[in-house]
Amino acid sequence: MDSTATDRFDTGRFEASRNRLASLAYRLLGSAADAEDAVQEAFLHWQAADRQRIRVPEAWLTKVVTNLCLDRLRSAQARRERAFGAWLPEPLLDGDPMLGPADTFEQRESVSLAVLTLMERLSSLERAVYVLREAFSYSHTEIAEILDITESASQQHLHRARRRITAARRRGGEVDPASARRIVEEFLAAASSGRTERLVALLTDDAIAISDGAGLTGRLLQFDTPQRIAAVARAGFKPTPAKRRLIGGTPAIHYALVNGAPAILVVLGDRVVGAVAFDITNGRVAAVRGMAAPTRLARLAEAWRQHEPDTPILPEW
Repeated sequence: MDSTATDRFDTGRFEASRNRLASLAYRLLGSAADAEDAVQEAFLHWQAADRQRIRVPEAWLTKVVTNLCLDRLRSAQARRERAFGAWLPEPLLDGDPMLGPADTFEQRESVSLAVLTLMERLSSLERAVYVLREAFSYSHTEIAEILDITESASQQHLHRARRRITAARRRGGEVDPASARRIVEEFLAAASSGRTERLVALLTDDAIAISDGAGLTGRLLQFDTPQRIAAVARAGFKPTPAKRRLIGGTPAIHYALVNGAPAILVVLGDRVVGAVAFDITNGRVAAVRGMAAPTRLARLAEAWRQHEPDTPILPEW
């Protein structure tokens, strides 16, 4: 095989792993854009390596991507961005290959917006061990090799990560899809019509709401009582001419799944201008995450343009 044919063959081997590597990087970083950058950087490492000496390309690439992501998480810039309280995971539309494996509950939960947010509380090594074990089912022997730690250290990092996430996670089991949609539609109907009492009844007593303020504020907007969340939702979802002018027209609102969770998308033409994702626990809304910053919605918006939408739940908002 000549060098050109070898390069094509090796590029093909990398491309066969690209989606898995991107899914790993996304779970570690919580950002699709950063995940794509990490995978592209891994490709450059792959091209520069003596590939004939790499016995198991999948394992080699997993190690490279994981450590590139850890370098990003540990960087001064990343610490500044995440410490200032302006960080939310980048949402992905259902079906995006970057969401990766979803056969088990643990795999689906590991890519939820709730768990991606909770993983910010972990050290970089705890985060890596948690993702490699829970989402990709690597053994502690394999994780130790990837991270250059001992098997005992891998087990300890996983134990701490699970404990911290479980302590903060609002578990209610997986929600029946029909029930989830009904609750979201009730929430939207109550918010857009200004029925505060119904909104409060739909929220858990310890519900939280987080908004990125459409990227116009330096910090996230956070609300932590049902009454405050209901007031903000009523103000935000009630349609007005001023809001339509700001958006640039009269959008439709569609139901969708975002990172496996029920969500509504505010769509103007073929542009997604806002996304609101919901955590539902025991038949009520435990968390609301509103995202409208264009950079945060870039990949989701592109996926939506390639998507065949169903009938909007609100054709004109």
